Amino acid sequence: MNRPNFDAKGEALIAAFRKEGKRPRLLLHSCCAPCSSAVTERLAPDFSLSLFFYNPNISSKEEYQKRLDELRRFVKEYPFSSPIPVLEGEYLPSRFIDAVKGLEKEPERGKRCEVCFRLRLEEAAKRAKEGNFDFFTTTLSVSPHKDAVLLNRIGEEMGEKYKVPFFPSDFKKKNGYLRSCTLSKEYGLYRQSYCGCIFSKLQAQKEGRL
Repeated sequence: MNRPNFDAKGEALIAAFRKEGKRPRLLLHSCCAPCSSAVTERLAPDFSLSLFFYNPNISSKEEYQKRLDELRRFVKEYPFSSPIPVLEGEYLPSRFIDAVKGLEKEPERGKRCEVCFRLRLEEAAKRAKEGNFDFFTTTLSVSPHKDAVLLNRIGEEMGEKYKVPFFPSDFKKKNGYLRSCTLSKEYGLYRQSYCGCIFSKLQAQKEGRL
């Protein structure tokens, strides 16, 4: 079965915006500075962007703040043509823990991760609706470890629920992940060795990545 080409769908929309002289407002859910770097660079020329840092899955306040500070530093230091605001969601780790209750032993990329994606994308859709954005999307698909089909399916579902279109994307395409690594090195960005939740942290410790 052929996988949908979400990158091509997104590019077709951008081509239409350019032809019509439009610059839509897009709320970009951001998981961290490294993933956001290449995605923001790619989208900024064609959208009026705002980044939305909403990640209650992150295991500790210290880790959460470190990732948020790095995101703010990157958008300040990169020479974007206009400032890009970073909006912060509410940091309530208990929301994540409650949402994944019973899924603690699920493997990475399993059902627990799907619940986590759903939690974050629903909040992004809510914020996009409240802020009268034209679209919302997420940086998560830039990672080779994240399933773009699943992310787009959840995004479309939340878009329908909150009446804000989800911008189709698979940001790992066109060497998106490689570009994120390059920008991370160029700007000295903190690149975490685990996704963020306590379960991924324990797995990273077990594998010697922490």
